[in-house]
Amino acid sequence: MLIQTLKPQAINTQIGGKIAPAHLVCDHFGAIAGHVGLVATEFPYRKGEEIYGEEEPAQYVYQVVFGAVRRYRMLSDGRRQIGAFHLPGDVFGLESGQTHRLAAEAIINTSVRLVKRASLERAAGTDVKVARKLWEMTAGELRHAEDHMLLLGRKTAMERVATFLLEMDRRLAVAGMMALPMCRRDVGDYLGLTLETVSRALSQLHVEGILGFCGARQIVLRNRQRLQNLDA
Repeated sequence: MLIQTLKPQAINTQIGGKIAPAHLVCDHFGAIAGHVGLVATEFPYRKGEEIYGEEEPAQYVYQVVFGAVRRYRMLSDGRRQIGAFHLPGDVFGLESGQTHRLAAEAIINTSVRLVKRASLERAAGTDVKVARKLWEMTAGELRHAEDHMLLLGRKTAMERVATFLLEMDRRLAVAGMMALPMCRRDVGDYLGLTLETVSRALSQLHVEGILGFCGARQIVLRNRQRLQNLDA
């Protein structure tokens, strides 16, 4: 159950207040909570630790403070399908029903903050600005789900890897380099590819001079235009 994963050293922080991380203050989540005076509770999770499980009650809405989170479902044959990666500032746990359709797990040591879903729903029922922000966050989740569906159904292995790298470049790149928190097996489970296929694609892109490696998970895009052409 969710309550069993919460840590006793959690810290209550006023979202929108001075002690909130600077990169989170102006986002939708912070804007909502700051507007209506909600208090978020921050919890740390160790690498590989479950935040919530599939089909557990959807009692909270979450935001990544630092680290990274994967949401996934285990298929009947034992395979894992990752539906999304959440990075600092991302909101997750928004559900249309009363339970979580996917499980959520910390990829690396991660801190998330959460607000009770019921509190957000009450605020949305009385404040049109809150309702609009929640709608915008939900719409963003739907766009991502649609893009992911098209990626899995219509793109070749190389196109999928190119799409993933461009997405991570937009979300993670600092000074031309992106440090991936996820391993290649995670990438494969997100793209519907085997670990070997992901590794071959990355090696080919490296040989062709499109990307370079500065460590196992640190990637430099040397030719973004060629990568974008592969994603076309």
